[in-house]
Amino acid sequence: MSDLLVDRDGPVLRVTFNRPASHNALTFAMYEGLYDACERADAEDDVRVLVLRGAGGRAFVSGTDIAQFEGFDGPAGVAYEERISRVVRRLEDTTVPTVAAVDGYCIGGGLALAAACDLRIATAASRFGVPVARTLGNCLSMDTYALLLGHLGPARTLDMLLRARLLSAEEVHAAGFVTQLADDTAALDASLAETVDALASHAPLSMWATKQSLVRLRRAGLPNGDDIVARVYGSADFQAAVRSFGAKERATWKGE
Repeated sequence: MSDLLVDRDGPVLRVTFNRPASHNALTFAMYEGLYDACERADAEDDVRVLVLRGAGGRAFVSGTDIAQFEGFDGPAGVAYEERISRVVRRLEDTTVPTVAAVDGYCIGGGLALAAACDLRIATAASRFGVPVARTLGNCLSMDTYALLLGHLGPARTLDMLLRARLLSAEEVHAAGFVTQLADDTAALDASLAETVDALASHAPLSMWATKQSLVRLRRAGLPNGDDIVARVYGSADFQAAVRSFGAKERATWKGE
């Protein structure tokens, strides 16, 4: 079975991250498959909504598969973050409205993808965060930092990243990041169906104009952060943490 499922349901194009045994951790091929799904959503005239969801009920996406980071150095880190930003921006630029249905963990790259969607619906048990300060010791691109900052605000973003903690569904709902909170998976399905029906019935150009205007405002004046990414991914800390993660050992930080 494919790690990424893409199927049509009337006016809805659904993308399912399908590695439940790995909490839907993303491979590079899955990122590219999502990019292609965005292309398809824009190419097929009768698609009105793009929905992203994780399989298994335990995670939306738990981040990028750690195996993808083996042998990384500074330039590889820059190339990786550019690759992720390419997909995130393509998702943001999708002409039709996009909805992330979150049931479980929404971590790392998964949080970036959810943030790039127009609307987010989540179950009350879901958790959100980027705990890299206690796991791999890597960082995000300037583009992703700006995306999270715009949704969560500086205080909450710093708290989440510096303390490497996972935010509850209630916290992100209070911040406005999650637009609808569901008690359980069945309620999530009902809320998603209601939202999709509404979006499919609205004026496509009105929604596109709103989406594009907000995206352009977010990206205006965004600085380059490649020097930051290169230093972190080229560090001994990051390389050692990748090895420790594979060996199921706790990383030791030296700041170098």
